[in-house]
Amino acid sequence: MEFFKRRIMSDQAELTGRIFFANPTRNLSVEQKTNLRSIGIDIGSTTTHLIISDIRLEQEAGKYVVADRGVFFESEIILTPYSGNQLIDVNSLRKFIHEQSRWAGVSPEDIDTGAVIMTGVALTQKNARAIGDLFSLETGNFVSVSAGDRLEAALSAFGSGAVTNSQLTGATIMNIDIGGGTTKISVCRNGKIMGVTALDIGARLISWDQNWEIRSLDKTGEYFAEKVGANFSIGSEASKNKIEKIAAQMTGVLFAVISQQKLEDEIKDLHRIPPLDWRSPIDAITFSGGVAEYFYGYGSTHQTDMGPIIAESLRDKLAKTNFTIKEPVESIRATVIGASQYSSQLSGTTVFISPIESLPLRNIPVIRPVLSLGTGPIEENFIAKIVRERLVFFGLETSQQAVAICFEWEGSATFERINSFLKGVIIGMNPVLSEGRALILISTGDIGRIFGRHAREELLFKEPIVSIDSIDLAEFDYIDIGSPLLQSAAVPIVIKSLLFS
Repeated sequence: MEFFKRRIMSDQAELTGRIFFANPTRNLSVEQKTNLRSIGIDIGSTTTHLIISDIRLEQEAGKYVVADRGVFFESEIILTPYSGNQLIDVNSLRKFIHEQSRWAGVSPEDIDTGAVIMTGVALTQKNARAIGDLFSLETGNFVSVSAGDRLEAALSAFGSGAVTNSQLTGATIMNIDIGGGTTKISVCRNGKIMGVTALDIGARLISWDQNWEIRSLDKTGEYFAEKVGANFSIGSEASKNKIEKIAAQMTGVLFAVISQQKLEDEIKDLHRIPPLDWRSPIDAITFSGGVAEYFYGYGSTHQTDMGPIIAESLRDKLAKTNFTIKEPVESIRATVIGASQYSSQLSGTTVFISPIESLPLRNIPVIRPVLSLGTGPIEENFIAKIVRERLVFFGLETSQQAVAICFEWEGSATFERINSFLKGVIIGMNPVLSEGRALILISTGDIGRIFGRHAREELLFKEPIVSIDSIDLAEFDYIDIGSPLLQSAAVPIVIKSLLFS
């Protein structure tokens, strides 16, 4: 079996995913041009795979931009190994990465940037954290990211090309990512994600062997089996007819969501997060995830899980509707495969750091709520609401680390406006400001110091404050904030951005 397919570097290489710079020996501030070798690893509920990419960056206007990118090696997609008792098999994963590294001809020291993304049901496994730590040790010192349901939905929407497509065409596009254990749905319009949801529907909720003997049966799979009168258990015999009826039940639920029907309580109970709050027309639908391979006719139909049968059922249902179906840029690799843009910047000099020992900070996630401050009075409750919504959207309201908020200030910086704005931010960020975590304010304008001093002196905020200006960040960015430079008040910022095709 060929473990890697070698690809020629090209501008046309389709790269989607989350990759982070992590080699502490590199000093990009003195490099005009640089090449990075990156790795992305996706551990899903059903499959695990990795990709190694080469990225060439050049300095433009004081920041690094991607000049060229391409896939170096792409691994085979393997079934995520389990050892029973809801444990992912650590030894098998270790063997996997060693094997792939050997075939690629790379060592941990060769990797400059990378990420481990754990998605779907894999996140719920008892040793999920240990898995992330394993790969951090095995492949270099890079961050491990756990993509919760909302974030995974957003990642798949970007990675599939649905977000970009909605921006280029002006169409409202629904991306449906069907994996092994879960389905993520995103509505995209004008290059933005307008809403997401997630359901317990997937290809591996029921699986069988070549003799139709049940080998795995998730609780939700058992629920759907009972709906069609199939009394399945491990070792019992399935049949194509029964499996087709179960698939029809699953796709019936999906169709109710897609067509914006009023959902019965039974369907609501299958949601992992609140149902989709969208009541406007959908112009086109794209599918990603493993089931998309079968939906678009690329995957083998000789499978022992429900993937091909779910895909066939979906095609039959959608053929009787007026929905426009489009192909994504990426399907099974939409969530993880990709390249990142690495950008090293310096903040402005009007910063406020208190205490100075608060720095450095590493791997801080960024939210950037759309605040629309205008020029008039600012309502602190509105600010708090919008900020809290972005925390919840990315699953950061229970984060065990600090979170940075990036914003573009509009209007005059009067006492009243600054006071109301900062009060709203602190209220909205309250879930992540506990246990002494820093308030991290990042503004695009030249106002870092005045905002930090106001929070400390006027609002009497007692925890660490890091207020930085002249930096423009996007959601999905992660940042490192270094200690202030000796020759100036500026602080170095390492920006680790998602870059989707």
